[in-house]
Amino acid sequence: MSTILIPLATGFEELEAVSLIDVLRRAEITVIVAGVQELRIKGAHNILIETEMLVSEIDSDQIDMILLPGGWDGTYALAKDKDVQRLLKEMSLKHKLIGAMCAAPYALHAAGVLSVNYTCYPSVEEEIRQDGYISDRNVVIDDNVMTSRGPGTALEFALEIVEKFKGKEISSAIKEGMLIQT
Repeated sequence: MSTILIPLATGFEELEAVSLIDVLRRAEITVIVAGVQELRIKGAHNILIETEMLVSEIDSDQIDMILLPGGWDGTYALAKDKDVQRLLKEMSLKHKLIGAMCAAPYALHAAGVLSVNYTCYPSVEEEIRQDGYISDRNVVIDDNVMTSRGPGTALEFALEIVEKFKGKEISSAIKEGMLIQT
């Protein structure tokens, strides 16, 4: 069974994190929600999430993908956290999947693992780089790196990840069951 790590830091975008967790678990993908420095993490809109473990407890051999939700404060924390940065670099070296949405491609950039082509929340590219930024697609897949634009694209992004791990048939069944019309 595939395992995806979703690290959360204070200030993460709740809609993105919960949407990703929910859709991936509907697809029967194991999702580990891990906190940066603490188990109880408050999101950008003051929603408190209790994580299962700390990011420092994770080994890259345990996971098939690391997936970062956005939110500026959370993103900056992910970009500065030594364990998140270590995992991103290890996952890249092992050519495992890496994903980020909204502001979080900034944390991939900080680790030096952001692909040539990417997308992110509009204006965040100014903090990263203009070259390779794709503004007109909700999800960009470039080699082993998947990126998405923001809260409104979370379900589409999650379904793309499901398709990558479980195939189009399961992704389509989840989409239909959730009444998603994209």
